[in-house]
This record gives sequence, C-alpha cells and structure tokens, in this order.
Amino acid sequence: MTPPPFRHTFPVRLHDIDAAGILFYGHLFRHAHDAYEAFMATIGFPLHRLIQEGDCLLPLVHAEADYRHPLRHGEVIQVDLSVREIGGSAFTLDYRFTDETGREKARASTVHVHLGPAGTSAPLPEALVQALRTCMPSTVPAGR
Repeated sequence: MTPPPFRHTFPVRLHDIDAAGILFYGHLFRHAHDAYEAFMATIGFPLHRLIQEGDCLLPLVHAEADYRHPLRHGEVIQVDLSVREIGGSAFTLDYRFTDETGREKARASTVHVHLGPAGTSAPLPEALVQALRTCMPSTVPAGR
C-alpha cells in the first residue's frame, strides 16, 4: 500500500503575489521549502537541529517547477510532499500544489545531497534513509 503524502497547507498572502495578483513564481519554492522543513521535523530530522549539530547537512542541489494554473491571493493551497527517489548520497522530493477543490496549480521537485565533514557528498545516514522510505510510494524503486 502506498503511504499518503505529507500534507502542508498555506494561504496565498498579499506578500506572495506580484502586480498581476498571482503568486510570484519564485515564492513557490519558498512554500515548497516550508513543506520540506515541516516534513523533515515530522520524520524526526528537524532542520534547525541538523544545522546546529552540523553532522547532517542536506543542501538543495536542484529544483524545478511546472506552473499549471495561477495561485491567487486568498486561496488556501495544499502541498502534498512525497519522496520520489533515495540514492546513495541524495534524495528527491516531489511537491504537488492544489487548491481547495483539488485542482492542481503547480508541481515542483527538489534534490538534496548529504554533505560530510569535508564538505563533499557522503552516504545518507541510515536512520534518514529509513525515515524517508516510510514516505515513499511503494511503486517507485529506491536507489539508483
């Protein structure tokens, strides 16, 4: 059985929109990152702790998005986050942005790599791999 995606909700606020009254394109990534931060805390890896301890840094190395319909001021948006892939030193997350009717507004994905003490890519910690696997659809193979 496929686990449900992690869900994060946000309203499109005045400071999110551009002169056309729709979400400024770059703000989609801020909301994706908010979902990522909440997700990581939920699976037991709060980013503030990882950064403070310094032994598990997970910088973003790739991000992309597709915008399907405008996200408008006042709309409440749901972000469904799922783990697409887990590799040896990196993992990929998918984000699906929908409105209250379920209409897909946008999709995004991010790739995060684990940095070791030398500042180079290093194997993902096994505890993190196990936590990420619990949020990965069973139909998608883990690893590359």
